[in-house]
Amino acid sequence: MDFSLTDDQKALSQAAADFARAELAEHAAEWDATSHFPVDVIRRAGEAGFLGIYIPEERGGLGLSRLDASLIFEQLAQGCISTTAYLTIHNMVAWMVASWGSEALREQWVDRLVSGECLGCYCLTEPGAGSDAASLRTRAVREGDDYVISGSKMFISGAGANDVLVVMARTGDPDSGAGGISAILVPADAEGIGYGKNEEKMGWKSQPTRLVSFDAVRVPVGNRLGAEGEGFKLAMKGLDGGRLNIASCSLGAAQQALTLARNYLGERKQFGRELSSFQALQFKLADMATELVAARLMVRQAAWRLDQGDPEATAHCAMAKRFATDMGFTVCNEALQLHGGYGYLKEFPLERMVRDTRVHQILEGTNEIMRVIVARRLLADGVVESLQ
Repeated sequence: MDFSLTDDQKALSQAAADFARAELAEHAAEWDATSHFPVDVIRRAGEAGFLGIYIPEERGGLGLSRLDASLIFEQLAQGCISTTAYLTIHNMVAWMVASWGSEALREQWVDRLVSGECLGCYCLTEPGAGSDAASLRTRAVREGDDYVISGSKMFISGAGANDVLVVMARTGDPDSGAGGISAILVPADAEGIGYGKNEEKMGWKSQPTRLVSFDAVRVPVGNRLGAEGEGFKLAMKGLDGGRLNIASCSLGAAQQALTLARNYLGERKQFGRELSSFQALQFKLADMATELVAARLMVRQAAWRLDQGDPEATAHCAMAKRFATDMGFTVCNEALQLHGGYGYLKEFPLERMVRDTRVHQILEGTNEIMRVIVARRLLADGVVESLQ
């Protein structure tokens, strides 16, 4: 069992760290303060290959593994958590189109998504359907060779600045549950689409979040991803990777917070001594590092299982997402505490990092839902034993 990174993985991590330092870190506070969506920087991320990380090379992507993607997102998040989180969502959209779109759909959209010419949104959550995603009400009624879509989606990252949406809509009967949902690609400027106000959020301010409404929006049946009724299954496959991606953002945030805390303890003096000489604070730093390393191992193992097609990958992704996002918020919060009053000032990055990591415990499935996913698997025969 070898836990070391390959030379290629080290090079990928370094390239991502260099991009984060050059393009993200210096501007993250300003983007947060002004709620600026840095489209130009996102497009430069596309030039670096970071918008098509796990899209096959023949489709213009890097063709990397989910483990490789985790390494990249962890490094990028150390520059700007919020912007990196949007990059993870865009990657998921591009991957879904590349994986399940028709050849015509791929030809039309994938290259433009990978390059950053077009930006994507993932539309699952609704005003009345959050954790119970299978109860969504947005309808797509077939009329000849078209679907006519009506309904609304809530909390859509990138909405209003995007070019394409992957929409989960009910094509079956109203009571058809998860089996009656289809995934449909919708151009963002299609007639009948409306965008709500940019929500005032606690964090993630460098990306817009809006309600998206659909009023008899007509798109060709050929815009469907996969077969009719497969949408929920495709959405869940996307979310396995999405959970690892957001967990990786939490790893990057925690790593940066730990570094800042270590540096501060070595610089700040109280009672005539450096803070780093106080054992209570040493213990705090040790606990932060221990939880970070444990979370990193969980995320990387879950990513490896997803790459291998492990039948228990979904449960491992849920466990990793739950643990890593809880850990990321806790470590950032503890780092703020170690900075005392300075940590509470906007002049220091900790308060922004606390705000940005908090939502990771909610999105891509709340951490309570992660527990539900894991518990259901544990109750199946032989699964507990397989964890050894």
